[in-house]
Amino acid sequence: MSYRKLGFRSDHRRSMLRNSVTSLLEHEKIVTTESRAKEIRKSAEKIITLGKRGDLHARRQALSYLFNEDTVSKVFSDLAERYTDRQGGYTRIIKTGARKGDGAPMVIIELVD
Repeated sequence: MSYRKLGFRSDHRRSMLRNSVTSLLEHEKIVTTESRAKEIRKSAEKIITLGKRGDLHARRQALSYLFNEDTVSKVFSDLAERYTDRQGGYTRIIKTGARKGDGAPMVIIELVD
């Protein structure tokens, strides 16, 4: 499995990704750097697919990854219904330009529909 290190130790990277995925699924749109957004997309799509599966094991897997129980409920009720006909591709990345301080490429990652 290949992944981006994003300049963090493994525990910090995992925590940051979990937090970002939770925020994305809760607010349905976040602004972040392009490389982080590409990593967030992988995890978010897997969590939404778990929501579409809808069984108890899938719910427990989502609870072990996401930080907020209300977000898990949203995934398994609202988002699972919204994406029943869609086979993946639940997120969209829109480039917004470079960050003023360090020139990092910034993007908006949002849920489709």
